[in-house]
Amino acid sequence: MKRFILLSFLIALLFVIIFVYSGPKEEEEVSLAPLSENTQECIECHGSSTPGIVEDWMTSEHARGTPAASMEEPPLKREVSSKEVPENLLHVAVGCFECHSLNPEQHRDSFEHFGFNINVVVSPNDCGTCHEEERGQYSKSKKANALKNLLKNPLYQTLLESITSSKVVKEGRISHLASTDYTKAETCYACHGTKIELKGEKIIDTDLGEVSVPELSGWPNQGVGRDNPDGSKGACTSCHPRHSFSLEIARKPDTCSQCHLEPDIPAWNVYRESKHGNIYYSKGSTWNWEHIPWVVGKDFKAPTCAACHNSLLTNQEGEIVAERSHDFGARLWVRIFGLIYSHPQPKSGQTHIIKQKDGLPLPVDFKGVLASEYLLDEAQQQERQDKMKKVCQSCHASSWAENHFARFHSTLEEADKMVRAATELIMEAWNSKCADPSNPFDEAVEHSWIEQWLFFANSVRYASAMIGPDYAAFKNGWWKLTKNLQEMNKYITRNRMIKK
Repeated sequence: MKRFILLSFLIALLFVIIFVYSGPKEEEEVSLAPLSENTQECIECHGSSTPGIVEDWMTSEHARGTPAASMEEPPLKREVSSKEVPENLLHVAVGCFECHSLNPEQHRDSFEHFGFNINVVVSPNDCGTCHEEERGQYSKSKKANALKNLLKNPLYQTLLESITSSKVVKEGRISHLASTDYTKAETCYACHGTKIELKGEKIIDTDLGEVSVPELSGWPNQGVGRDNPDGSKGACTSCHPRHSFSLEIARKPDTCSQCHLEPDIPAWNVYRESKHGNIYYSKGSTWNWEHIPWVVGKDFKAPTCAACHNSLLTNQEGEIVAERSHDFGARLWVRIFGLIYSHPQPKSGQTHIIKQKDGLPLPVDFKGVLASEYLLDEAQQQERQDKMKKVCQSCHASSWAENHFARFHSTLEEADKMVRAATELIMEAWNSKCADPSNPFDEAVEHSWIEQWLFFANSVRYASAMIGPDYAAFKNGWWKLTKNLQEMNKYITRNRMIKK
């Protein structure tokens, strides 16, 4: 009997131990770097008024380290690229005040806030205080110029207003109404960015009473080409979201999926069904997302968008596979986002300066003739292709990479032929008065033409580049290209007969 009681006691004790050690744990104390007095004051108020922001920041590298510590790291591990950082920022955590107080003389959104001059918007120029190289690279990219490229291209503007503005139907005719600023902010401008302007001041209620703050138009917006109140372009937070500024988030393809998704830019959708995406979604939780540099085969086992396009990659011997670049097109030689055909990458991120021979702001004319003076030449294309091929060959044999690129270029040619056929049809429609060329984006047959190059050909191109075969075949791919071409031809033939 005593043995039974003792055994029961031991079993009960074992269950208690298991329960205690398997139960929920309190989060470990976050070890913060020294905080400036100004940031401590920010946290005292915002810890209760906006606790989510403060807690998010406390998980960041900004909170746990100092610029001085980063600058002492070996070059490949260093996160601060500026050669000089202001003395008052060097030895403290990069906190609220350190970011929101920079360059107030340039910020139209700067305001007096409980004795401090604070900027609402933290811009790439502010981030460039510590990240000078990244700021310089990004400023030249298509992403940084994304808003300007929309605003200064009249074809884009016509397309945007024709497709996204609200419509009314009266007496069998469709009329366009002007888009509101709110409507625009949720169309192309959501990804491309908006212009953020100071409208005045407004009073808001807080736990500390009424507070006067700037009233901004075009805000909030985290578009990649945002026009900021200090005159800079872009938003680092498009990829490194406030306030953790996480490298893990920036490296994961889910971040790119905010904008690069079907039907027009189906990169994320294609990646998700590719073998690379399959490996990421199966094993990505075991990868080291924070390590700098990112070691191929050790930190990650399959590429993400960041691995191919901009991350600093090394092999396990520490040799550089690819340099870091925040110009996300720096390794790209061909532009597969069709305008109207695939074409060599532009030399400049300011694509609005491009003019083809007919004077239209396009890199290719309707017959496929390139606006070559604005585009990379063959040697430049080959140099970039070799950079990308080196990334592929860090996992794949050279024959695999060579054959992949050969198949990719062949697919681009075939997809462009299908776009050329649709373009010849739309030109026939304009010439035969079956459609009005004064606005090439507002009639049904013109919508079909747009879908041919903006949706269906793009699907084939991205599917080939990233090996997502269904997007090349039936999911917006060859099936849609062929069916769309037949419907365009039927529409034009029927309308030509009616006119006779």
